[in-house]
This record gives sequence, C-alpha cells and structure tokens, in this order.
Amino acid sequence: MTSPAARTTVATIIVIFAIAEGELRVLLIHRSAPPEEGRWALPGGRWDGSEPLEDLAARKLVDETGVRNLYLEQLFTTSGLDPANPSIAVAYFALVDARTVRLRQTSEWPPAWHPVSDLPELAFANNRVIAQAVARVRAKLDYTNLAWGLLPEQFTLRDLQRTYEVILEEPLDRRNFRKRMISSGLIEPTGALQREGAHRPAALYRFASREPVFL
Repeated sequence: MTSPAARTTVATIIVIFAIAEGELRVLLIHRSAPPEEGRWALPGGRWDGSEPLEDLAARKLVDETGVRNLYLEQLFTTSGLDPANPSIAVAYFALVDARTVRLRQTSEWPPAWHPVSDLPELAFANNRVIAQAVARVRAKLDYTNLAWGLLPEQFTLRDLQRTYEVILEEPLDRRNFRKRMISSGLIEPTGALQREGAHRPAALYRFASREPVFL
C-alpha cells in the first residue's frame, strides 16, 4: 500500500499584485477542469523535482505576465489547501508594473485581474493566501524597497506616495512621506523632470537598487 506521504503533491502558487485604476489587484486564473472547475484561483503549477521551486515560480510568473526580473519572494509553505488530496503548497508573491504586463490570451484557464478588496470565494482557500500576502507587503513597505516592483524605472514622488496609499489603504501626509523617503536612501533623483498638466514639472526619482534592500 502506498503511504499518504508518497502520494503527496507539491506545488507552487503565486500571488501576483499590481496597481491599476487606483486599486490593488491580484491575478487569478479561471479553472477549466476539476478539481474546483469553474472557480477562480491563484496561478501556479505542480513541482516535478526537475528544477528548484523558486525557478518554477519565476517561470510561471513569466508565463502569466510576460515580464521578467520582477520582485518575487517566498511567502510560506503549508498543507491542506486542497482537502481532497494530500498536498503541500509553497506560496510566493510577486509585484508587477501593470503597464508592462501582457496576459495570456486564451479561452481555457483565462487569467484576469481582480480587486483585492472585492474577491469572490476562491478555490483551494486562496482567499487566505492572498490575505497573508497583502499583510506581508504592507508590513515590508516600512523597511524595504519592495515597492520598486510596482513602479516604472522612473517616477515622481507623487506616484510613489499613491502606490503606498493604495497598498496601505490610508492617506499619508505629503511632507512627512517625502522627507522620509528621500532620507531613507531607498530612492535617488534622476535629474530629469516630468510635466504634469499645468503644474510645475515634477522631479523624477528611481530606486537606488532594484534588488531587495532592508533598512
């Protein structure tokens, strides 16, 4: 008799966040086959042992978004997301600039962005996974540069503040935010300007590093 451990499936699941139309969104896949057929779920894939788990997650990320070199971080490892089958899931989260994404165009297993604030009941307890990913991103905003994944290479301080406000779901004091970000060393001026309507041109900034930095 085969033991339950021998039948256990190992898979990666990826919580892919982007900001669009002023709200935080997550990429979901509409399942076209059992189990949980007809429900929305996070993208992912089974691990066959032929590559590191993080490489599988990074490859699935490219498959779904068409973008490479994104912010990708392991979230947690858990079991029991699929109560019908013994399984272990290694969850990752990723941050992407929505303007660079090219979703797969397919009638089967189609992907779509969903507002994090208004999700349906998802397959495989994925609502819980997303909630934990949101909490991780919010916590890390305070001491890392992970917001670079959501923004273009150059941005205004206003763009950066909007990004923080969307994730935190609260307004931030403009003067304090700018002072804190500039003094943190996470960002640096590019020397370029961007005109915004009839207002004075705004200085453009970039992240000093597009690799993980911790304060």
